[in-house]
Amino acid sequence: MFYPVIKKALFQLDPERAHEFTFQQLRRLSNTPFEFLIRQSVPTKPVTCMGLSFKNPLGLAAGLDKDGDCIDALGAMGFGHIEVGTVTPRPQPGNDKPRLFRVVEAEGLINRMGFNNHGVDNLIENVKKSRFGGVLGINIGKNKDTPVEQGKDDYLICMDKIYAHAGYIASNISSPNTPGLRSLQYGEALDDLLQAIKNKQEALHQQYQKYVPIAVKIAPDLSEEELIQIADSLVRHNIDGVIATNTTLNRDLIQGLNHCGQTGGLSGRPLQQRSTEVIRRLAQELNGRLPIIGVGGVDSLTAAREKMAAGASLVQIYSGFIFHGPRLIKDIITHI
Repeated sequence: MFYPVIKKALFQLDPERAHEFTFQQLRRLSNTPFEFLIRQSVPTKPVTCMGLSFKNPLGLAAGLDKDGDCIDALGAMGFGHIEVGTVTPRPQPGNDKPRLFRVVEAEGLINRMGFNNHGVDNLIENVKKSRFGGVLGINIGKNKDTPVEQGKDDYLICMDKIYAHAGYIASNISSPNTPGLRSLQYGEALDDLLQAIKNKQEALHQQYQKYVPIAVKIAPDLSEEELIQIADSLVRHNIDGVIATNTTLNRDLIQGLNHCGQTGGLSGRPLQQRSTEVIRRLAQELNGRLPIIGVGGVDSLTAAREKMAAGASLVQIYSGFIFHGPRLIKDIITHI
């Protein structure tokens, strides 16, 4: 009810400053008597995906809560799952500011954050304090200064540290903001990474007597041939799920709008159609052999239903949440 007023004030601020301010307030409210100001009652709509039980099919996409600072406050809004990160082995500041831009007319965001985070050890401490009752996904990536050919080592370091604390692990190999990262989506580099991840998963499974599924997050800017090859690799290596999609480098739908020339990944409404196309094509290729988590431009109940009709078992929001607020969570969960 209050979000349109709050949004108007927040949108007067620089986007990154608005994010920091919002998270400061959420941390103050979290696990206090004033949490009722953000808590929403949503119906339970159970979904089983990757062998896990989700209270409902809607989650928060990675990138909003990189360090796990506001897991409980965000969970109070009704999400069935929350994906924190992307986190890297070592803390890093990310790219130079400004690095986050609103394309207001198109309800889009452009970011070139560059995996800014306080490192995996800090994230784990925040996760340990959390009381969130849903499924917690942890999204992992490589440090910017780690050579691409050694990139898999960073994923394995993160897996070692987070395995005991994660509901599932998401491997981010598709951000456009870490040099060379997207090359891990192709050919021998992908097969090498997936094999290493599966070997590590099996070792950790034995160590903890707990199976934590692994999903791989892919880009929307893939040719059909590349998409088919990725689907084949995911199946061959018994990956547990695929998250489609990350942000796009395509600017066709925001030509002439404010900030359209900024470098970085575009998310929100302009990504909606393309990400749904990728999900549909992936679903055809995978033929039910592993589940798809759909993300990209989910800004309404209709958009969420389109993702699921295309083949997604779960959906996630990020930019739509920024533009429409907590009410979007309740609308989607209630009617999906």
